[in-house]
Amino acid sequence: MEQKIPCFCDNTFTVDIPEQIDLDANTEYIDQIIDGAFLNFTCPGCGKKHKPEFAISIAWPGKKVRFEVFPELDRGEFYRRKKETPDKGPLARETIIGYPELSDRIMVYRDGLEPIAVEAVKYYLYLKAEETYPDNELEIWYASSTPETLEFHIHGIKEDEIAVMKIPYSLYKKTLDDYRKRPKDEIFTALRVRSYLSVKNTMRPAELK
Repeated sequence: MEQKIPCFCDNTFTVDIPEQIDLDANTEYIDQIIDGAFLNFTCPGCGKKHKPEFAISIAWPGKKVRFEVFPELDRGEFYRRKKETPDKGPLARETIIGYPELSDRIMVYRDGLEPIAVEAVKYYLYLKAEETYPDNELEIWYASSTPETLEFHIHGIKEDEIAVMKIPYSLYKKTLDDYRKRPKDEIFTALRVRSYLSVKNTMRPAELK
């Protein structure tokens, strides 16, 4: 699928974007998504690097999931749509909005974690961080895990700095156990809008609810 990318140098160049990617068959994309190199392009006119976001479908049969990825600019449109087309195929569909969120979710699945429990932990971290930094626009992303801890990175506390937050693995496990016992609890239902699971659903402005 061809897409045009305009550059600040007044040059517009054409790139070829795959409509669907299979991560089992093309494992090289996993590292590209995680490190931010996924679908990066260089302007042939001036050499500027571009990181556009295009809608794309990414299947991961080994994890039994298919990601329907939308650009961050389409977030409002997604919420206003209210309905989704029926899901087809053997893989469960997950909506992802924005490539940073795609990177986050790929790492969660890579590390064998349950996404809804990770998103719930993020919600608790947002509440704690906002008590201390109420005027900051914060972003919290999953980074890694060990048998003892889960590590999250918090952006927005200080300019050009990333805060590292480690939480006990036991907190993640308790959150997962709570979800399995009471999946209809408000915290868990608030994290999901149709096929879109994200802590950002709890931060929507009123006009998008």
